[in-house]
Amino acid sequence: MQTNFTAEQLADPHVATSEKILRKCVHCGFCTATCPTYVTLGNELDSPRGRIYLIKDMLENGRAADEQVVTHIDRCLSCLACTTTCPSGVDYMHLVDHARVHIENTYRRPFRERMIRNLLAAVLPYPGRFRLALHAASLGRPFAGLLRKVRGLEPFAAMLDLAPRRVPKPSPSARPATHPQTGTRRGRVAILSGCAQPVLRPEINEATIRLLTRLGVEVIAPAGEVCCGSLVHHMGREEQALQSARRNVDVWLREVEVGGLDAIIVTASGCGTTIKDYGFMLRLDPNYAEKAARVSALAKDVTEYLATLDLPQQEMKRVTVTYHSACSMQHGQKITQLPKTLLKTAGFTVRDPAEGHLCCGSAGTYNIMQTEISAKLKARKVKNLEATKPDVIATGNIGCITQIATGTDVPILHMIELLDWAYGGEKPALLA
Repeated sequence: MQTNFTAEQLADPHVATSEKILRKCVHCGFCTATCPTYVTLGNELDSPRGRIYLIKDMLENGRAADEQVVTHIDRCLSCLACTTTCPSGVDYMHLVDHARVHIENTYRRPFRERMIRNLLAAVLPYPGRFRLALHAASLGRPFAGLLRKVRGLEPFAAMLDLAPRRVPKPSPSARPATHPQTGTRRGRVAILSGCAQPVLRPEINEATIRLLTRLGVEVIAPAGEVCCGSLVHHMGREEQALQSARRNVDVWLREVEVGGLDAIIVTASGCGTTIKDYGFMLRLDPNYAEKAARVSALAKDVTEYLATLDLPQQEMKRVTVTYHSACSMQHGQKITQLPKTLLKTAGFTVRDPAEGHLCCGSAGTYNIMQTEISAKLKARKVKNLEATKPDVIATGNIGCITQIATGTDVPILHMIELLDWAYGGEKPALLA
C-alpha cells in the first residue's frame, strides 16, 4: 500500500511504525474470509482491509478520529485471525492498537459510553473491586431485561448476564506465596495470578499449582503483581496499560534475581498475548525496554511449559473433549496443536469444532460493549461446539470460558483442570 506521510509525521515513532505496517498491505482481501465481523455483518469497513483504509486516512491526514472510524474500530475484536491469514505479514495488532490510542486521545465519546468504559477500566483490572461488583450484580439481575430494552444501557444488561450466580470464595492461590515442589526440583516458575480469572474461576490456578508442584516445579505467586494491562490496553488507555506492565516487569525480574525463573506461567491466553508483547509496548522507554524484552521472553502459556516436562502417556478415559482454541492462543501466540497433543497424551479423546478459527465473541470487554455482534458470534460458536457431541469443552482463556458457558449446558473447563485430573489430581467439580 502506498503511503504519503510527511517527514514531520514520521518523526513520531508510533506513526513511523504504523506506516511500515500499512505499506505491507497489498489489498488482497484474504483477511475478509476469516474476519468474524465481516463474516457476520458483510460490511467492508468491518473487515481488516476496510479498517486499514480508515486508519491510513485518519493518520495520514493527521485527523482526529470521527464517529465512522470509531464505530468500525470499536467493532474489531482484536481476534487477530487476519494476521494468521495474511500472506504479506501485515502486523494488524500493533496498527489497530495505535488507532485505539489515537481515538482515545482525539475523540470525545458520548456520555454513556464514557461512563461505561470508565467503569470497566476502574473495576475489571482490580480483583477486590471486581468481586464486590459481582456481589452487587445479584441485586441488579432482575433488572437486566429492562436495561436491555433501553438504548445505550445494553452493556449493563450484558454485565448482569455474564456475572456468575455464585461468586467463588477468595482462593489462597491468588495470594503471594511460594509453593514448593514435590520431590526433586525440576524447575522454578512464577505464575500470573491475574485479575478477573481468580475471582471467576480460582480453580484454574489452583489446578496449575497442584500439577506443576507434583511434577517437581516450584511455583512462585509474587507479591506486588497487578493486572497484565490487556483490558485497558485494548481500550486505548495506553498509559494505564504501560503502568501495569512496568509494575509487573519489576516484580518478575525481582524473582529472577532472587532465585532465577525458568518461565512466567500464564493460564489466561489473552493475558499471555499481552505479556509477550511487553517488549514492544515498552520499546521506547529507556528504563524498561530491555527489562520488558526479558520478561516477554520468559512468558509462557502453561501448555508451552508443560510440553517441556515430557508428560507420560496416560490410559484412555471415556471422556470426549472438544477443544476450543482461543483467538489469543491460536492467532495471538500461534499455539495451535500443542494443547490438543497434551490432552491426547493425558488420555482424552479430542475433537475439533467447525470454524475453529472464528472468535466466540468474548474478546475482553467486547461482549459487554458490542452485545449484538457478540451474541451472534457466541451462538455460532456454541452451535459448532455442541455439534461435536462433547462430554466437556476445554479451552485456555477465562474470557472464552465465561462467554461460552452462558450459551450451553455442556461443562466448559480450562484444559489445565483436565490435565491436573489426568495426572493425579481430583476430578473437576463440574464433571463430578
